[in-house]
Amino acid sequence: MNGMTTPRALLLTITHLAMLGAGFALGIYTLPLLIAPPAPDAATLSTSAAQASFRGQFRRDLKDSDALHWGEGEVSLGPQGIALQGKLAPGPDYKLYLAPAFVETEADFERLKPQMLRVGDVKTFDNFIVPLPPGVDLARYDTVIVWCESFSQFITAAKYR
Repeated sequence: MNGMTTPRALLLTITHLAMLGAGFALGIYTLPLLIAPPAPDAATLSTSAAQASFRGQFRRDLKDSDALHWGEGEVSLGPQGIALQGKLAPGPDYKLYLAPAFVETEADFERLKPQMLRVGDVKTFDNFIVPLPPGVDLARYDTVIVWCESFSQFITAAKYR
């Protein structure tokens, strides 16, 4: 035997597995930042905001928002798309939804999801513009939501009418 005792081998195994888990978690958090495309510039955001029919506010203090899942800033909704002048906590697989009622919890999101419209992917975390699919009637909904599809996590929402 190489002189390593069983308790020491067990401790090394546990600590190495813990570090592997921590590295994996850190990778899930940082990978979206590393592969995110450039955020829209101020001129593009201003043009989008000027065409807006509706506006709302993402806030950090919603029920299921927390230190790792939040959004803040002004959301503008117009005939061409939905734009955020603000920030989102980074994360993987964010989707933008329109909902017929305001939600601020994962349970409410899951309950209303069949009545929602998935608009598209959110790929940037410091400002974004997500184009609207053709034929979307913004007046049929009153809330815009950012949701993490991979982990079924509520990020943020804004009531816009």
